[in-house]
Amino acid sequence: MLYRTLGGTGIEVSAHCLGTMMFGSVGNPDHADSVRVIHAALDAGINFVDTADMYSAGESETIVGKALKGRRDDVVLATKVHFPMGEGPNRGGNSRRWIVKEVEESLRRLGTDWIDLYQVHRPDHTTDIEETLSALTDLVRAGKIRAFGCSTFPAEEIVESHVVAERRGLGRFRTEQPPYSILARGIERAVLPTCRRYGMGVLTWSPLASGFLTGKYRKGGAIDLTSGRAALHPHRFDPDAPLTAAKLDVVEQLVAVADSIGTTLPGLAVAFPLAHPAVTSVIIGPRTMEQLEGLLKGASLTLDDETLDRIDAIRRPRHRRLPAGRRVDPARPDRCRPAEAAGGRTRGGVGPAQRTPTVPWPVVGFLARKLTTGRFSPSPGACSVCAVIANPTRSSSPAIRSAGSR
Repeated sequence: MLYRTLGGTGIEVSAHCLGTMMFGSVGNPDHADSVRVIHAALDAGINFVDTADMYSAGESETIVGKALKGRRDDVVLATKVHFPMGEGPNRGGNSRRWIVKEVEESLRRLGTDWIDLYQVHRPDHTTDIEETLSALTDLVRAGKIRAFGCSTFPAEEIVESHVVAERRGLGRFRTEQPPYSILARGIERAVLPTCRRYGMGVLTWSPLASGFLTGKYRKGGAIDLTSGRAALHPHRFDPDAPLTAAKLDVVEQLVAVADSIGTTLPGLAVAFPLAHPAVTSVIIGPRTMEQLEGLLKGASLTLDDETLDRIDAIRRPRHRRLPAGRRVDPARPDRCRPAEAAGGRTRGGVGPAQRTPTVPWPVVGFLARKLTTGRFSPSPGACSVCAVIANPTRSSSPAIRSAGSR
């Protein structure tokens, strides 16, 4: 099993993280069987386990706690907070009131004295980011958590959180957990470059694209809309829907790629996120032992440049139009870095000599809206656009505007 450092935390984690959303009433209600699956993953070398308070209303955390008895010191344990846990207007969100209460509940369910990585499951636009960061920083100081991160945050809110943390002397998000798969590559435009810039660890979820990359759903085959994920979101799996038909066309081409390199479609799908230099670990979420064994078969697979080029030709990120009518090149995730510093391979086969230090529209939009002082500095030799917009005089963000004025 390959291990990587989780951002700047110094914590070493396996390149494959065991996701536990499917343990409990939503997936596998058999606690003993779920514990066996977790133990098998740990025995295979996985030392990174991700759960959340809301998975099966806390049942998943309880199962993980049972599985880690006697093995806690060898596991990097991550959980999340945000979604409602019961009735009442204050039993959810990212407020200090809820975070300091719910972390105690997670610790109790997990049967542990500390959580290695405590993540904010989603943004909360009713709570100031300073309030959230302050509460999480206090939990680190109290020894209840070791580090904290965010999940499914847009690039501009990741940067805003770092700016506020710096201004206020607070801890910062050390990780981001975004969705990422061959079928969903949007984070390559701004989220992944932003995480690299701030030295954040990235653990990606849904590498199998809600089941489309398992091989279970094929073009021309029958799709049972009454079971599995298809039962939860039947409109997403309707074979007559244009979007579903397009996905199934892509699946057929990816199956051919997988066959040509001697792997399975799930093996190809799980290896894909790890080929991106910004990704630390990919979350796999088996429900059964059979599913775990199938996913672990491809754990050592590394995709070469030729295979990545073939995937790029089949499925590129969606283009977003720049204000000036230009388009972001999806083959250049490092495009805001100096050309001479962007060495090595990027998706799409563009070499360093072909890159120009342009800036993607999300970064332009964010910097123009969010940054307020000259303390933010682009890397030496960065593009002129970055240098100009790194020193705006006003911001539309109340949190940053007030932070910069004190």
